[in-house]
Amino acid sequence: MAEASRPPVLEQMEVALAGNDASRWSDKIPVRDRITLLLDPGTWVEDGLLANATEDGLAADGVLTGVGEVHGRKVAVIAHDFAVKAGSWGALNVEKQVRILERADRDLLPVFYLVDSAGGRLTDQYGFFHGRRGASRIFQLQVALSGRVPQICCLHGPSAAGGAYMPAFTDWVGMVNGNASMYLASPRVAEKVTGERTTLEEMGGAMMHASVSGCGDEVFDTDWEVVAAARHLLAYLPDSWERAPSRQEPRAPAHHDWPADLIPEDPQAGYDVREVVDRFVDADSFFEVKARWATEMVVGLARLDGDVIGIVANQPSVRSGAIFVDSADKAARFISMCDAYNIPLLFLQDVPGFMVGAAIERQGIIRHGAKMVTAMASAEVPKITVVLRKAYAAGYYAMCAPGFEPRATLALPGAAIAPMSPEASTNAIYAKRIESIADPDEREAFVAEKIAEQSVGADLVNVASRLVVDAVVPPLQLRAELVDRFRAAAGWRRPPPRRHHVISPV
Repeated sequence: MAEASRPPVLEQMEVALAGNDASRWSDKIPVRDRITLLLDPGTWVEDGLLANATEDGLAADGVLTGVGEVHGRKVAVIAHDFAVKAGSWGALNVEKQVRILERADRDLLPVFYLVDSAGGRLTDQYGFFHGRRGASRIFQLQVALSGRVPQICCLHGPSAAGGAYMPAFTDWVGMVNGNASMYLASPRVAEKVTGERTTLEEMGGAMMHASVSGCGDEVFDTDWEVVAAARHLLAYLPDSWERAPSRQEPRAPAHHDWPADLIPEDPQAGYDVREVVDRFVDADSFFEVKARWATEMVVGLARLDGDVIGIVANQPSVRSGAIFVDSADKAARFISMCDAYNIPLLFLQDVPGFMVGAAIERQGIIRHGAKMVTAMASAEVPKITVVLRKAYAAGYYAMCAPGFEPRATLALPGAAIAPMSPEASTNAIYAKRIESIADPDEREAFVAEKIAEQSVGADLVNVASRLVVDAVVPPLQLRAELVDRFRAAAGWRRPPPRRHHVISPV
């Protein structure tokens, strides 16, 4: 496994959290110190402290629950105590978690989960597993809260067996490298059942989940860093689905220039789309989500002149920015989260299309792509699309083409929109003719001529003249254009309900 690098988000956060000097905290922090780091000073109000007080070694039954404040906002907290029976779930432990989630449901409180649990306490299985107030009730409440209030998970240690689903039901999971893990069965159990020999890091470690499975959003080196990131993330989210994220003082972008080679003219050449993002969002405001997973797609939250937006962008520096199975899922989930929390969406297109071939079809690219399109088409928040360089094939549709009702489709000068690239369409139309030309020079000249003809159809002036794009925007004016257009949509309201929900593709 590769070592965790320092996530960019840490450069944005407070040096001191809630008035505490982070440098004094060790790698593994006791549970009450984690809560101290998370919450504003003096705001913690605990419930159920005396749970199992008559039992030796079961202080608070291994979990702390209560309410406090983050940035002056009321939040609910569940924090497993790894020093008490490895944070395992028993009857009262589960009851405390159920009660605080029920309160969060009633009062619409964001929930922070500080997870560090070995799973169910098998010596108390009838207490935590079977009944109506058992662990299944925790998951039912998490699902009920999903999309109603933010749920943010700091995974400090294990999240084992059925308890591994607790992080999975939250909106964001930060994991501590070397300590955090998620797994349905330990390596020992897996070997017993399947004969497979593996390690905990390979099967459920932080880097694996952040870069391979997609279950983790980011990896951090220490406990305090993941808590700091969680505090920072809440600033981008509203208290509940009924509200919008709060506005902050605007900041100018980190870069005011636009180098000529920032987006290369060659549509095959790669570049880092985050360099583009940095030139129009408020300085140091981009909070990337799942940065290590499906890296051909970049998603994250940012501020645009003080207001929160969600960004979905193709990444040309990775696999040409084509959409794969995982990147479709990554985009779909992020879009759904933004729509749930009233966060407008910006789509940055530089996409050759969905990946093609026998292997990707067997993986279900059509099914996964349909999930992305469904999430994008269902999103009711204001959407704006910008074609940075190219927008080809069904990737153009999935990245919010005009038919999906963006408030506007904008394009930078030189952008191209077409069902295929000129090279691909030339081959599709003239394949037999090309094969029939024996002379190599004549064949090359013919192909070049037809590519030039096909390029005319994708030319920006041509598509703009047919109202495919609403405006061609010079790069240095992009920020101002986006600010004006999102502000113009600020008075949007959701339409009245028309049905329960779409039927999501498998």
